[in-house]
Amino acid sequence: AEPNMKAGINPSGCFECCIKCLGGIPYASLIATILLYAGVALFCGCGHEALSGTVNILQTYFEMARTAGDTLDVFTMIDIFKYVIYGIAAAFFVYGILLMVEGFFTTGAIKDLYGDFKITTCGRCVSTWFIMLTYLFMLAWLGVTAFTSLPVYMYFNLWTICRNTTLVEGANLCLDLRQFGIVTIGEEKKICTVSENFLRMCESTELNMTFHLFIVALAGAGAAVIAMVHYLMVLSANWAYVKDACRVQKYEDIKSKEEQELHDIHSTRSKERLNAYT
Repeated sequence: AEPNMKAGINPSGCFECCIKCLGGIPYASLIATILLYAGVALFCGCGHEALSGTVNILQTYFEMARTAGDTLDVFTMIDIFKYVIYGIAAAFFVYGILLMVEGFFTTGAIKDLYGDFKITTCGRCVSTWFIMLTYLFMLAWLGVTAFTSLPVYMYFNLWTICRNTTLVEGANLCLDLRQFGIVTIGEEKKICTVSENFLRMCESTELNMTFHLFIVALAGAGAAVIAMVHYLMVLSANWAYVKDACRVQKYEDIKSKEEQELHDIHSTRSKERLNAYT
């Protein structure tokens, strides 16, 4: 302690500074941001790998090939989905940072630093904008979650057929890609349990891995929805806080003006009495 005192370092001051910094962290926004990043990472990473596995399964076991030219086939759609995943990862990385900054600017530490005026005028408008934007993103993630459940359902059917084939001997079950809209009605891309490709596909680890990757991607999309709901609660609370701070500031301004007027009246009357006495 003696060297610290000689160097001019106050331990209690450092402790108070740390407490103030910790008190200024928006923990609710931090939890929502971590949940959002985790959900987006799971959805984008596992979804991308699951789409790549789907391409390999279609080409290897269903004997499908890419269509030459600009024809919109299933492989082109998968490539589009991959680019959409890239955009989602970049967009929500930036959006999470923006929401964290908004959370910092509505805490008590930032309010003490910048004063009530900036918080109540700009912060209220920003909070309203983020509430509307987050609500739209929540609806979008609900749609993404519903869309991600479709490949999970398809792979579950395929996994069930493989399982039933091993349990029931002599069962002849088929899976036609036309019933899922993957190919057109005129194309017949059907695989049955009696075929060699079906047996090799069921024995491979690629099918099982792709199926579980889609499940994890679905869980990531669900986590992103929960994060959006959490953000909505945080932003609504921040908006209410900013609104109350604005009302308190207006009340304090009116109160200070009234006190100043009463002080001026009292001073004027005192001067008048003093003049009358003299």
